[in-house]
Amino acid sequence: PLTEAFGWSRADVQTALVFSTGLSALTAMGVGWLNDRYGPRPVALPGLVGLALAFFFAANMNGSLWMLYLAYGSMAVLGAGTTPVTWTRALTTQFDRQRGLALGIALTGTGVCAILAPLYTVMLVEHFGWRGAFVGIGLLPLLLAGPLVWSGFHVKPAVKPMATEAATTEAPAFGAADRGLTLGEAASGYRFWVLGASIFLVYLAVSGISPNLIAALGDKGYPPSVAAAAQSAYGLAIIGSRLVVGFLVDRFWAPGVALVSLLLPVAGCLLLANADPGFVLIMV
Repeated sequence: PLTEAFGWSRADVQTALVFSTGLSALTAMGVGWLNDRYGPRPVALPGLVGLALAFFFAANMNGSLWMLYLAYGSMAVLGAGTTPVTWTRALTTQFDRQRGLALGIALTGTGVCAILAPLYTVMLVEHFGWRGAFVGIGLLPLLLAGPLVWSGFHVKPAVKPMATEAATTEAPAFGAADRGLTLGEAASGYRFWVLGASIFLVYLAVSGISPNLIAALGDKGYPPSVAAAAQSAYGLAIIGSRLVVGFLVDRFWAPGVALVSLLLPVAGCLLLANADPGFVLIMV
């Protein structure tokens, strides 16, 4: 709808998304510091309000390309407190033995969003236009997530790792696990950089596929409702995979679990590139 309204190319809109993702990466360290200093709840609440305001600003774009970048940049900066840094930081301080499963359950919210958001957005665009869609999406963090975080998101002080036989006999190892690593200590090892590069590449792939899936299916001749249904099936897969992966990383070598998990979407992309029948799209 934005390309039709203002004559922007799909590349223009996609670049705005990449710009927003880049700003989110730059703000992540600051958000992490604020979480450590003030706790997740005081960071999340202003972030939800800021994210809503950014969507409301996007609803008033006038066709200038700089406003598109400003709107999506505002989503990244004003809504920085709503990124996974805040939610996962809260979880990692509350869970020890089943931390992977706890993270998997919480992050199924991404899958729920992937199921409902496309259907909701298509409905808003069809009835109220793209401006109404931005307003309708902006109301979600303000009227839905905001009250839930205000009333229920109270994080207790961090739990200490449970003492095991190894921990009781090797006090230094327990002390290191208890306090974690400083930024300097983490950055001095190769794992930090491998993890950072991996996350960058995964986000690069996801940011290319997810926002463009409905548009790509539209290019193949599918109506918006069918394309949104395919995106929702994508969300169902996210929910199942988060639960399974969370369960597995508590029990097996996490990098190996990640390797297998990342090979599956590669196969899905290859299938999607040549998919025509609707059931194949749903299977992807």
